Amino acid sequence: MAVFQLLLGWTGQTVLFLLFLFFIAFLGYCLYIKHTHSKYDHIPGPPRDNFFLGHSPTFLKKMRAGGNIHDTFLQWAETYGPVCRVNVLHFVLLLVSCPETTKEVLMSAKYPKDKFLYNRLFYLFKERFLGYGLVTAQNHEMWYKQRRIMDPAFSSLYLRGLMGTFNERAEKLMTKLTEMADNKTEANMLHLVNCVTLDVIAKVAFGVDLDLLQKNSPFPQAIETCLKGMVYYVRDFFFEYKPKNWQFINEVREACRLLRSTGARWIQDRKAAIKNGDEVPKDILTQIIKTAGKEESMSKEDEEFMLDNFVTFFIAGQETTANQLAFCIMELGRHPEILQKVKKEVDEVIGMKQDISYDDLGKLVYLSQVLKETLRIYPTAPGTSRDIPQDLVVDGIHIPAGVTIFFSSYVCGRMERFFKDPLKFDPDRFHPDAPKPYYCYYPFALGPRACLGQNFAQMEAKVVMAKLLQRFNFTLVPGQSFDVLDCGTLRPKGGVVCSVKHRDYKMEKDQQ
Repeated sequence: MAVFQLLLGWTGQTVLFLLFLFFIAFLGYCLYIKHTHSKYDHIPGPPRDNFFLGHSPTFLKKMRAGGNIHDTFLQWAETYGPVCRVNVLHFVLLLVSCPETTKEVLMSAKYPKDKFLYNRLFYLFKERFLGYGLVTAQNHEMWYKQRRIMDPAFSSLYLRGLMGTFNERAEKLMTKLTEMADNKTEANMLHLVNCVTLDVIAKVAFGVDLDLLQKNSPFPQAIETCLKGMVYYVRDFFFEYKPKNWQFINEVREACRLLRSTGARWIQDRKAAIKNGDEVPKDILTQIIKTAGKEESMSKEDEEFMLDNFVTFFIAGQETTANQLAFCIMELGRHPEILQKVKKEVDEVIGMKQDISYDDLGKLVYLSQVLKETLRIYPTAPGTSRDIPQDLVVDGIHIPAGVTIFFSSYVCGRMERFFKDPLKFDPDRFHPDAPKPYYCYYPFALGPRACLGQNFAQMEAKVVMAKLLQRFNFTLVPGQSFDVLDCGTLRPKGGVVCSVKHRDYKMEKDQQ
């Protein structure tokens, strides 16, 4: 009995000691948050919702309501000016819409990618996701080595050679739309272009035929699940600790495992082909293998590193292009006069040809303007962030080092300060003779860390749009939402549901 009382006494003392340590740690954290506030509170910004959580309750409320957090950023930028402070716990994020600062920071290699965000993308709920891939690598030397090896897969010479695949995969979409037009079936254009862009990236990047318009596949759902999980993992610190979310978290982990196990299988197949002396293309998969620097006796980390880039390209190579195409179709459906003008250009450049050439793409000037204007209002990857390791002055405001700056192409693209009547869809803003936007339009980011695949994406988008406009008339089904869904990338919430009909060239000619 005495021993039991002694043990109970020790346990009580231990609990009290741990509570005391917790109190000291909590008090220290409070003082650290207070210090952070005092360091950056001279910067304009909205009132905090909470001392600890800062502005995160606003974000979570918006997310749970299915809203677009970037609309909140736009409202704050218009209210508080070119630099706006945002607090979350002890972190400070500055929303910057100053073109001079955008140029200074994004065009330089001395401002590294945001440690907090890109560290969060390494794993999703303890399952490795993007790891040290080309998008998330923060160390400049590591990134530069990868970029240099990947460049040949995105050279203009290699991209020219992809036109056959772009045409072939786009033709499969035209065949599907022909069936839907004949059967008078409504077309969910977001779903269809997602299938095409995923088909394209699988074929041209990894040498694999998915044929998603004809076959069921787990990949589209896996990508969507990963992106949804990414949003919650980055924006809600407590998401994974709530039991009601555990089933979804397991689905996210399973989706990550599916993508990485698929990548491992495809990489092994390609390595075997290389070892056997088979001729292999200089595609992304071959370049991914080269990034590891070895073909024999690879370590586990080497293999994981290759899979990081596989997942990066597999997702980034299709998601944003599909969303851009869907938004473009949506806006053309809402603006018949622009639709007629771009169809006229396609008729003049492409005529009745089935295969679109690389040279044809350069002649589709107005279609390029339409696609650029789509990305101004709907930048599917809405922004990028950088850490600021040294003091900076933004619009006359002193910014102490140690803060993160967020640059939002979504915010800048919708501000009257940069674009007159910004919500009006007007492709003439990008007419060859129009003044170029000065560091306020960057849907693919800017500088050394700009998107490697932007030319690839725009070539693919042009081929798909040109064939669609060449063959079909489409009208938006009434009553659907034209809102923007924020799921890490931006996509049309309503899916862009259209009625599709074959073009009647004889009737169109008679009406002219």
